[in-house]
Amino acid sequence: MLEIKNYMEDLVFAQLDEVVKDVGACGCEKCRMDIAAIALNSLKPHYVVTAKGRLYTKLNTLQQQFDVDVLSAITKAAMFVKMNPRHEQN
Repeated sequence: MLEIKNYMEDLVFAQLDEVVKDVGACGCEKCRMDIAAIALNSLKPHYVVTAKGRLYTKLNTLQQQFDVDVLSAITKAAMFVKMNPRHEQN
């Protein structure tokens, strides 16, 4: 079965929790999804069509190429959400 996939989503979610922890941002689901959405909107999508079985093989090949841009986008997004959370503060 063929599948269309934006590899940037996998790369963002692979690094998201570590960046959230490193910058001290809230790790709740709402903040995590806001950070991911902001980061993904700032990154160029990289759509590919692949068979499901080869999905992660291709991801590993592309990951090194995009790591720096992805890390930067997540960090900027995490700092923005940290300063402007959409949930109520306790």
